[in-house]
Amino acid sequence: MSRRSHRSREEEAGIDLTPMLDIVFIMLIFFIVTTSFVKEAGVDVTRPSAETAERRERGNILVAIRDNGEVWIDRRQVDLRAVRANIERLHAENPEGAVVIQADTDSRTGLLVRVMDQIRLAGVSNISIAAEQGGGGGS
Repeated sequence: MSRRSHRSREEEAGIDLTPMLDIVFIMLIFFIVTTSFVKEAGVDVTRPSAETAERRERGNILVAIRDNGEVWIDRRQVDLRAVRANIERLHAENPEGAVVIQADTDSRTGLLVRVMDQIRLAGVSNISIAAEQGGGGGS
């Protein structure tokens, strides 16, 4: 008889983890739903430095222009004529995000202006050009 009562006490002392697991899964779903995904350009570029560069924390649409004239959006190389359609699609997914152009230091300015023009034609007016923070004064 004492053996039976001893066993029931051990079973009562155990902690039920089911409610804790339910809460963990609900929190996981909440964080997945509320996370804003940033679309990366897909290539590394050498950005120019600027004294007035400032950090932007919001989810942005990144467009990269390489030194050889390639334009990259969302980890894919795109033609200049396809920039507008890609920006319209990404802007529809993230309407509050700005477009940040990461132009390589050695890229052509004319291509940068044409890409900016295509982005404006896509209906986005909040366009920034990425730069490294720090000393831009050359000698």
